[in-house]
Amino acid sequence: MHNPVLVEITRGDLVESRHTGRVVVFDADGATVLALGAVDEPVFPRSAIKVLQALPLVESGAAEAYGFGQRELALSCASHSGEPEHAELAAAMLAKAGLDEAALGCGSHWSLEPRVMRAQARAHAHPTPLLNNCSGKHAGFLCFACHSGIAHAGYVDYDHPVQQHIRDAMAELTSTPLGHDVCGTDGCNIPTYAVPLDRLAHTYARLATGTGLAAERARAARTLIEASMAEPFFVAGTRRMCTTLMQLAPGRIYAKTGAEGVYCAAIPELGLGIALKADDGATRAAEIMVAATLARLFDAADRDLAAKLDKLAQRTLKNWNGTIVGEERPADELRAG
Repeated sequence: MHNPVLVEITRGDLVESRHTGRVVVFDADGATVLALGAVDEPVFPRSAIKVLQALPLVESGAAEAYGFGQRELALSCASHSGEPEHAELAAAMLAKAGLDEAALGCGSHWSLEPRVMRAQARAHAHPTPLLNNCSGKHAGFLCFACHSGIAHAGYVDYDHPVQQHIRDAMAELTSTPLGHDVCGTDGCNIPTYAVPLDRLAHTYARLATGTGLAAERARAARTLIEASMAEPFFVAGTRRMCTTLMQLAPGRIYAKTGAEGVYCAAIPELGLGIALKADDGATRAAEIMVAATLARLFDAADRDLAAKLDKLAQRTLKNWNGTIVGEERPADELRAG
């Protein structure tokens, strides 16, 4: 099956570039609300499923034992920009478990926010693991291990109990067998698993509503999603799309990006879960796709919000002189009513 063109980049009056992709929306009962492209094919969701990876932190009682509030829980689900507030909170989470940045196995990079990155580079000889966009997630892993009496050494490895707990939760929620045959290594050094896109959409609908989940898991999912919606800066950061979407509709949209053009989202009030992928892995395409899909889904329920989301899905392109030269926009098939 050929996936449809979902995003267009124009220059003047002509389309200069096109992005193909897949979008799927499910309700919590498993009914397909929208399907564009080969949505039953597996993808690596990458960071788009961090809320699933954070479930053991809450379900084990570790988050409560360490006194974590909504900011800490949001950071445990984050691909943050490595701004000072993010790094300081990750360090504070580790300190609750008696650890420091040396325990992190995620690797190091500078802040993803250019202004902050330049300041960091001027002030430090090299980046630290706390600046890694996954340091909050890894801090959550380590806190779960320490609270549960699990030796944290090697916590990023496939066979480590931390990763086994995460894999079991993911397999159950996505109804997908997860093993070495669908496993790769993520950018932060933990296992990542390929899952059919439509199952991810159904999973997010269930997470947002609690439908079909055991009571403890439903509470944990609700706690993490509500924390992320309440503290969207700690899920991403300055000028990041995840943060922007959740700030635009406080408490009404949950959105999380993943590398290589993946996005997952949920609309709790409508009981809907969304999963999508831009085939070429382009972030610009995935961001337009998620904003346009949300606009389409809210069109009947809240026209004002739909209009704001539609505006996010259309971006003016300017050259270095500030001259408008074109736009990035959803293609007709994605915009259809």
